[in-house]
Amino acid sequence: MFNWESINNYLDNGTPAPPRKVEKSEEEWKKILTPAQFNVMRKKGTERPHTGELCSFYEAGRYACAGCDTELFDSNVKFDSGTGWPSFSEPVADNVIQYELDTTYGRRIEVLCNVCEAHLGHVFPDGPEPSGARFCINSESLKFVE
Repeated sequence: MFNWESINNYLDNGTPAPPRKVEKSEEEWKKILTPAQFNVMRKKGTERPHTGELCSFYEAGRYACAGCDTELFDSNVKFDSGTGWPSFSEPVADNVIQYELDTTYGRRIEVLCNVCEAHLGHVFPDGPEPSGARFCINSESLKFVE
């Protein structure tokens, strides 16, 4: 069962190997991402709260990485956290998310696409049960797949 303990285990011991790897140069990423996507995904930026188009979007489907099309989250685990960013309680698979310690503003856990290493957002231990996790993800990092 996926839960907060799983996340800390991945943080300490590494995430399972990704299904594939996508590597591009900075110039190649600039050609395929919008400037806003590049800032968030490759420079670890953050979009302003309540501005992302996927924040209040709740159609059935999956959410994939905007950089490499890897499916990351399912709509059935999306919830309104009130934070202003799309929030999910767990990824679609254990090997699609990479976890890294982020001490920029205290102690947080950064989440990245495990396939292309794009910055997605952060995960916090205040989500709904049964996982107890809240993946707080930038809309710029995602694309919706029906």
